[in-house]
Amino acid sequence: MEALSQLLTIARWEIKRFSGTMTRDLLPVAIVLLILLVAVSGFITEKGIHLQDGMYRIGVDSPVYLDIIGNDPRYLVYSLPSDIQNIRSMGLDLAIRDGSLLRTNGDKGAAAQKSFERDYQSYVDHLYRQQEDLFAAYPVWIDSEYIVSELDFLATQGGQQVAAPRRATELPPEPDEPETDIAPPSGILPADMDELRIQLEQEAARGTDQLGRYTDILKQQEALGELRIPSMLSPPLPFDTIIFIFVFIFPLYFSSQFFMMSIMNERTLRQGEALIASPVHPVIIVFGKMIPYAGGMLLIVIAILFTVKADITAILPLIPVILFFLSFALFIGMVSRSYKELSFISIFFSTIATSYLFFPSIFANVHIVSLLSPVTLVVHVIDGTGYTLTDYFYSTALFYLTSIILFAICIKNFHEEQLFTEKSLLDTLAMYLGALVSTRYWFLSLILITIMTIPFVFMAQMMYLVLFFNLPMPFSLILIMVLAAFTEEMVKAAGFVALISHRLPVLTWKVVVFSSVLIGFGFLLGEKLLLFATISQIADSIFGAALFLSIGLLWIPFLLHTVTVLCTGTVLKIWGKNALPVGIAIATIVHTVYNLYMLKGWLW
Repeated sequence: MEALSQLLTIARWEIKRFSGTMTRDLLPVAIVLLILLVAVSGFITEKGIHLQDGMYRIGVDSPVYLDIIGNDPRYLVYSLPSDIQNIRSMGLDLAIRDGSLLRTNGDKGAAAQKSFERDYQSYVDHLYRQQEDLFAAYPVWIDSEYIVSELDFLATQGGQQVAAPRRATELPPEPDEPETDIAPPSGILPADMDELRIQLEQEAARGTDQLGRYTDILKQQEALGELRIPSMLSPPLPFDTIIFIFVFIFPLYFSSQFFMMSIMNERTLRQGEALIASPVHPVIIVFGKMIPYAGGMLLIVIAILFTVKADITAILPLIPVILFFLSFALFIGMVSRSYKELSFISIFFSTIATSYLFFPSIFANVHIVSLLSPVTLVVHVIDGTGYTLTDYFYSTALFYLTSIILFAICIKNFHEEQLFTEKSLLDTLAMYLGALVSTRYWFLSLILITIMTIPFVFMAQMMYLVLFFNLPMPFSLILIMVLAAFTEEMVKAAGFVALISHRLPVLTWKVVVFSSVLIGFGFLLGEKLLLFATISQIADSIFGAALFLSIGLLWIPFLLHTVTVLCTGTVLKIWGKNALPVGIAIATIVHTVYNLYMLKGWLW
């Protein structure tokens, strides 16, 4: 009960401190800007954006053609004289004379003609929709059903053909099965004619409204359900899921910035010394300060889900994303020495994090790699597909693990000596790693530190997979392989960095060899546990082989990890810590050569 009381007390203090950061001079300005923003947004919504108004000049010899152009603001309409010979002399782009369409040469004339053709088609469709018998105007109605792609990662690995090769032949293809008569459809649709006409008008209006395209996605509004006439058919656009990144992720990341700035302010302005010196455990301090921001982020998510009328289960995939943002906000706030440094690190992190959440989600309902992003699960909930417990674990496990590990590292270093020491970013990272090494059981600490790095390695490697799996073979495979090897060797060097920062034990040749064995064992253990628990679907593919090739026979990957880490440790022993990049480069080359040898059957 005492811990809970302390937690709530710190949370209240944080709310008061945050509300006090908005000065009396700044508050009126913020309110005025908000009012102006709402007013401008309302004006734009009411009047629209008219950047294309008057773009084309068109001449007509009869007012009847004005019905075709309608209210299209892109046209300036002129009366065409009967004796006109050259429409360019009047500065026109298009002209309609005696029922024929004329246009000037050049790109603008071609663009004006294309726009007119769209308007003409809309005019024809409008006439069709006014017919008493819609089935005569639109004899073909299509009920479409999209099937999720079953593209298998393992198809190319086993030498299987994904599709039958095309063969040139002069004869038309013949069906394999015997021909059978199929009863024609009744032609009766389960809908009222007037209702269909209204829905067709709504669908046509929505097709000309670019903003409506996305608001309808969020509101789950489909005028005709899955029923379409041929002119309305279009493939589903996976890039529509981009909207969910901005609707959900941007407010969450923006909110986490306040937590980041709160931590940094207490460090740089030394406002948190009294709190840190109090007899309160760092866990209580960190989570007490975090509660208001986490609660605000949850309220934002609930408000958005309520607005788009989505199922409340969509909030579950966003919880690990919230923890992920908050954990990195805490870490960035603890290591930054100035606002300039904080801005640089936070922008870099936001780019990487948003890319990881964004790129997989654009393949929602298309490919298995989409499940690497929790946002994909939100998309599935909103479009009615839903997700299973396996999908949830598969998408969120890395986010939960990285958040927990980062919170643990930050809490371990959340004391006066670490927080108020002015060091560079790399030196601070080394100091944080050194704090994780136990003086008495340093060998067990090496194994633990190595295991803790595995989720970050997998997250980086999954990012490589999403970015490069669609490139031509074997370039995609080689690129993924090199980047995966570099990432592994860089994080495996964290054990040696921790030992050097801790300064105990002394880095003798015996310690270098023994530490290499421990790091190799820890990396293999963590890799194997996490691999089969989370990403087995990708791990069995050729791309998974490039990323996780060292999971075959146990003694081979153990020997590989030990040798590559020993390369890094040897360089550090001979030339010192400044030669760490050289050691990582040598280890990466050795690792890549091994992978190339093992994958020679796929590459050559």
